[in-house]
Amino acid sequence: MKAAPFTLQAIQQIITEYPTPFHLYNQQGIARTAQKLNKTFRWANGFRNYYAVKALPNPTILKLLIDEGMGLDCSSLAELILAERVGARGEQIMFTSNDTTSDEYRKAAALGAIINLDDISHIEFLEQSLDQLPELLCFRFNPGSERVGNDIIGNPTEAKYGLTRNQLFEAYKICKQKGVKRFGLHTMIASNELEPSYFIETARMLFDIAVELHDQQGISLEFINMGGGFGIPYKPDQEALDIVGISDGIKKLYDDVLTTNNLSPKLFYECGRYITGPHGYLISTVLHQKHTYRDYIGLDASMANLMRPGMYGAYHHITVLGKENESATHAYDVTGSLCENNDKFAIQRQLPQIEIGDIIVIHDTGAHGHSMGFNYNGKLRSAELLLKPDNTVTVIRRAETLDDCFATLDF
Repeated sequence: MKAAPFTLQAIQQIITEYPTPFHLYNQQGIARTAQKLNKTFRWANGFRNYYAVKALPNPTILKLLIDEGMGLDCSSLAELILAERVGARGEQIMFTSNDTTSDEYRKAAALGAIINLDDISHIEFLEQSLDQLPELLCFRFNPGSERVGNDIIGNPTEAKYGLTRNQLFEAYKICKQKGVKRFGLHTMIASNELEPSYFIETARMLFDIAVELHDQQGISLEFINMGGGFGIPYKPDQEALDIVGISDGIKKLYDDVLTTNNLSPKLFYECGRYITGPHGYLISTVLHQKHTYRDYIGLDASMANLMRPGMYGAYHHITVLGKENESATHAYDVTGSLCENNDKFAIQRQLPQIEIGDIIVIHDTGAHGHSMGFNYNGKLRSAELLLKPDNTVTVIRRAETLDDCFATLDF
């Protein structure tokens, strides 16, 4: 059982002003998680988490996280502009992109963002885009068969991201010759991972590269970005990630591998899901029941509001508000209204008996929920609401209208 920070009565009151479906984010929960991550890694001089904007690209949330000392991890022109508009500047922004356009590189450079290159060929492309290379550059490392990925992000050998080991060392050599003065190293090889040892071994791999790079080329990395991938317990029986254990393991490696070699790079992460994921909820109302070969519960939300379950079978816990203490006696497919059979939030999920009009809470939608929305079938993306510490609610993104949907059409 997963608890929600609100009651049936509170949601019924909210619905009188803001009809379902909508995403509701718990401000206090987000802030506390950000503070916990910062506190856990405070031993690392210059530590910063660059929040992955793609997880929840809402300016209210991004400003909240900047106020907590976080930077922003951007991957597109729109995300760079969003970062700019919430006040992020310079090295508060890390730009990690692939198949990148000149316009995107120029905007990143204009903001003074840290540019993280995805391929060795992008050195020349960046130089042509900017006329000269920036003083600081970072490279994304793909370890290939050195590491095994997980189900979401896939094996590194099959990933389109990053440089091979040989390309990585050649890239640093080229850029040093071209006058680049400051360097960083980055990787991202897991997503939603709950095994602490995975992150410790990633740190070991990167720390070893830092030593090798210093010994071979005389380059002292200014920072190491260990990527993101911190998982959250989507299922009630899963344990939360032990970030204290991760921090302790990485600190020991830092001392043993880097400090003993007189190296002291800053450490960065780019966690998104871990910060906001558990503190988002998709609130929906039951519109229909259908009893054929299975029992179906039809919601006023659809895959357009939350793509993850239909896209790759991701589990999101479901609570029927007001029936939290009732026995889960019925197996339901919980569906939306898209003309796609994979438009299902749950398949044969054991839940209490559900009636038309019941309010459904789909948990852990604070990352890759609203941000992955779309308009197939002309479905309109929902509002985003913020639950504040005093239990009041404010709109941080209004729901789309049909006028929005038709605004780009010429007819």
